Amino acid sequence: MSEDQPASKPDAIGSSACSGTPVRTGRIVVGVDGSEGSMAALTWAVAEAMLRGAPIHAVLAWQPPQFYPSPNDWSPRKGPSGESAQQLADAALTQVSGYGKAAVAGKDVKISCEALEGDPAQILVFSAVGAAMVVVGSHGHGGFVGALLGSVSQHVVAHAACPVIVIPVSTDLRARP
Repeated sequence: MSEDQPASKPDAIGSSACSGTPVRTGRIVVGVDGSEGSMAALTWAVAEAMLRGAPIHAVLAWQPPQFYPSPNDWSPRKGPSGESAQQLADAALTQVSGYGKAAVAGKDVKISCEALEGDPAQILVFSAVGAAMVVVGSHGHGGFVGALLGSVSQHVVAHAACPVIVIPVSTDLRARP
C-alpha cells in the first residue's frame, strides 16, 4: 500500500473476512427503560442516526415479577396483579414503541423497537452484536445516587462487542447528596 492510498476501511454493511466475527451494520442499538438516562440516550441516538443515516433499534428489557404458582396444572400462572406474562410482554412492547415513535417524530430516521424478557445488561449486549454501536444512559431506574455508572451500563461497557456510548444524566437534574 502506498502513502498516497488511504488504508481501506471495512464497509459498514459489508461482510467480514474473519469467520465468526460479527459484521457491523450501521444500526444503532439503544437501551430504553423510560428513565431519564435512557431517554437522554435515545435522544442522543436519534441525533447520531440522523448524522449517519443509520437506523435505530430501541430495546427494552423486562423481567416479570415473581409469579404465584398455579392452583392447578391447567390454569396459567399470574403475576401479583393478575397479569399474564404475555400481557406484560405486550405492555413492554407498547411502551418502548411509544418512546421510539415519539423520539423520531418529524425526523428522517428509521426505528425498530423490541421488548425482550431477561436481564437488561445481558439483553443489551446480545442485541448489540453486529451493531455499529450501543447507546445507554449512565443510570436507569435503579442505582445509587452519586455512582458514576449504573450496573447495566457498566456491564454493557465491559462486555459489548461494539463501541458503547454512555450518556450521562444532566448534572443539573441529578439528585445531590
